[in-house]
Amino acid sequence: MTAKELAARLGMTETGLSIAISDKGNPPLKRVEEIAAALGVEVTELFAPKGDNTIVCPKCGTILEVKPKE
Repeated sequence: MTAKELAARLGMTETGLSIAISDKGNPPLKRVEEIAAALGVEVTELFAPKGDNTIVCPKCGTILEVKPKE
């Protein structure tokens, strides 16, 4: 899927999507959930593609364990 196709699924522009997912972006959790749903993956897979269900906070380095929805 291209960025343009994903943006269309999310009802936003390709530029808006690019900004939201860049280092300078800070999308709300709802948008991250929408992106994951559009891609057919769990939110954790966006941050931990190996499927280990952990996310490292980019600001403080804390390791967070995220449990997928049941």
